[in-house]
Amino acid sequence: MKFSIQSTIFLGLLAVIGFIGFNFYIIGTRLPERSYSQFLDDIAAGSVREVTIRDGQITVTGGSEPDFTTYSPDVPALIGLLRNHDVTINTRPASSINGILKDMLLVLLLLGGWFIFSKKKSAGSSDFSRGKIFQSRHQSLTKVSFEDVAGITEAREELWEIIDFLKDPAKYSGLGGRIPKGVLLQGPPGTGKTLLAKAIAGEASVPFYSIGGSDFVEMFAGLGASRVRNLFSEAKKKAPCIIFIDEIDAIGGKRSAESGNGSSDEREQTLNALLVEMDGFNSNETVIVVAATNRSDILDSALLRPGRFDRRITLHLPDIKGRLKILEVHARKVAVSNNVDLSLIARSTPGFSGAELANLVNEAALLAARREKISISLKEFEDAQDKIMMGLERKNAVISESARRLTAYHEAGHAAIAKLLPETDPLHKITIIPRGQSLGLTQQLPLAEHLTYTRSYLLNRIMILLGGRLAEEVIFGGLTTGASNDLQTATRIAHRLVCEFGMNEKIGPVSCLEYLQAGIGDASAVHWQQSQQTLQDIDKEIRLHIFKCYEDTRVLIEKHGEFIHMLAESLLLNETIDGEEVDIIYRCYLGRRQG
Repeated sequence: MKFSIQSTIFLGLLAVIGFIGFNFYIIGTRLPERSYSQFLDDIAAGSVREVTIRDGQITVTGGSEPDFTTYSPDVPALIGLLRNHDVTINTRPASSINGILKDMLLVLLLLGGWFIFSKKKSAGSSDFSRGKIFQSRHQSLTKVSFEDVAGITEAREELWEIIDFLKDPAKYSGLGGRIPKGVLLQGPPGTGKTLLAKAIAGEASVPFYSIGGSDFVEMFAGLGASRVRNLFSEAKKKAPCIIFIDEIDAIGGKRSAESGNGSSDEREQTLNALLVEMDGFNSNETVIVVAATNRSDILDSALLRPGRFDRRITLHLPDIKGRLKILEVHARKVAVSNNVDLSLIARSTPGFSGAELANLVNEAALLAARREKISISLKEFEDAQDKIMMGLERKNAVISESARRLTAYHEAGHAAIAKLLPETDPLHKITIIPRGQSLGLTQQLPLAEHLTYTRSYLLNRIMILLGGRLAEEVIFGGLTTGASNDLQTATRIAHRLVCEFGMNEKIGPVSCLEYLQAGIGDASAVHWQQSQQTLQDIDKEIRLHIFKCYEDTRVLIEKHGEFIHMLAESLLLNETIDGEEVDIIYRCYLGRRQG
């Protein structure tokens, strides 16, 4: 019979309580004690009739005085005295019950402590030897299936093929194919690597072991390698099965020629053990290793070679269709209003990962609950998005009327240029409600996902970013620090336009980015960078692009100043206006000009 730690602790406590209760019983039934000199006086007075002697302890009973106990230092001499006074003498052997109980208690405590310590000590090896095992038939352990994985269809199909092989190996082996020994899931954080692994656990009908890469590493040398061997040894016994190692870069980093400290030696020993185990499967050992990392660039080349990780699946940030499917999956778990258009939310969240979209839905649900609504409306989704992107709404921020007016014209400048220029993304909303470090926001939503950008689109984007600063300059005749982030973004776009995209006539179709490429199997690196003359030309061309956009934007601001005034006044009145309201204002502006 196997006892858990809780059962052992319970039995130990029960033994201690029993021992304490027994001692209280002994104390409660114990006779009163008297001094030995008073006992001798009682003998001389003839009041003692019967005594019982047990290992020097004397119990006096049946006399004229109440029963009591005393202790004799010299029993042989006392026997003669008792005989002279006609006292009945009884003897008993020494009692060993208390000593036995004390010894038993000590042994129980020592055994219990050793058992608990050994269980905790072996918990690491046993947990790591078993991993965290999930059986697909145990639906209480994992309820994630491939139906819960959206936005990464290709990766899902690749993994489904492995599960199908485990369920029906004859389908593939009949054609001479063999199952991949390892699958590496790589990609940015939040793209669904761990979720895919949970889906495997939910779909597969084989044992599934899940463990983190950092769980192997300890400060004691050899312990990580031992855990790797124990894990694979246990997995081979239950083959076919799947081992999932999350964040494998914790143990799978590139090995160096020099080990700086003991922790590096321990990590490399763990990696070596992993390499040996992954390469040592027999043909009849169907053990598949699925690993996840967002730092595939630092993994050791020996770990990535075919025969270990035969298949590498890259998970990218979802596109607009993928974001819509992810939102639909998470929206099923909350009460969403019928008039909410999830495609609009998908368009407004470019660059969001699956985890960020899940957080967006959760934040919207929390906002709806805080506002005591029965369903989540589009307002909650937009507020949740603003909260994630810019921070909390600063409701108690003290903003002067002049600063508020300046912010309104700044955002109106962005919006006006975005509306007036061709080949730009449609405006979604403009707000002057402060959030985080931002005093306002002008948001544009693309009609479709941008896979490539044209030169005119990038230049128009620079002009939109400069529109806020120029609106301040033209309307108020001065400049503020509010456009610092706009200038950084505009300069970054111009730099990439010249150096990375090859869209500058003078520099030409040449990539001028400085790069660093590590040699394979070598710690050396290859450097390449531009000459000083090229660097000067790059700086000059970047400045020319920005200055040209600056002057073109100034012309538009001065020409359409009335449109900017109309947008700013509407912002001061309503604080937030959407794209449809901007269209209405623009049509009114055109009507005035034509009239």
